[in-house]
Amino acid sequence: MKYRQSIDYLYGLTLHGIKLGLDNTRVLLGLLSDPEKSFMSIHIADTNGKGSTAAMLSSLLLEAGLKVGIFTSPHILSFTERIQVNGKQVSEEEVVRLTDRIRRTMEGVKDLKPTFFEFVTAMAFLYFRERGVQWAVIETGMGGRFDATNILTPDVTVITSVSHDHKEFLGETIEEIAFEKAGIIKKETPIILGPLKGEALRVIMKRAEEMNAPVTEYGKDFSGELKGISPEGVRFD
Repeated sequence: MKYRQSIDYLYGLTLHGIKLGLDNTRVLLGLLSDPEKSFMSIHIADTNGKGSTAAMLSSLLLEAGLKVGIFTSPHILSFTERIQVNGKQVSEEEVVRLTDRIRRTMEGVKDLKPTFFEFVTAMAFLYFRERGVQWAVIETGMGGRFDATNILTPDVTVITSVSHDHKEFLGETIEEIAFEKAGIIKKETPIILGPLKGEALRVIMKRAEEMNAPVTEYGKDFSGELKGISPEGVRFD
């Protein structure tokens, strides 16, 4: 199988549609010996800006001398942008190898028909384990509660903003969308919140309280002001 064939295979999985629930992801990762358990992680849900948040968090972890994976979506120019280790995109050769390995692993498993995003999530987690990643920064694909990435038991969760998106799957109201994103909050796992307000903040704080998750809230527990953007990076105060 060549790179173009691998990409065609992956996008062919979109024919399986979008299915709510984590069963496919759980089975698929189980067949791969649960690679998501091999690294520490930060799990990010957001309507706008999660890519920037993921990039900044990844940079901070790299500066600390850690081996860092990042899984983002969607990509801009190339599929390989989605999966990176220490700032380097997964190679086309690795995409071919990982696609073939996962495809062969799930052959013969009755009723296992992962979606594109479920398969690619498994690919990222497997690659991170193989590369010895210590910390991974993981973006949700859509929503949170039933997103394939929510199979994680993260060390930190982050929700930076909530607004209308994917209404056909997440709901019509801010309250409904916030409920779906709050689904990434795990028991006793610290959560960092962006500048949330109104119903979004209420719903997420309620979920955090139910899960006994310590909350660090922008504007209350910390703040920051953008001071400049240059080729060297972004500066905050």
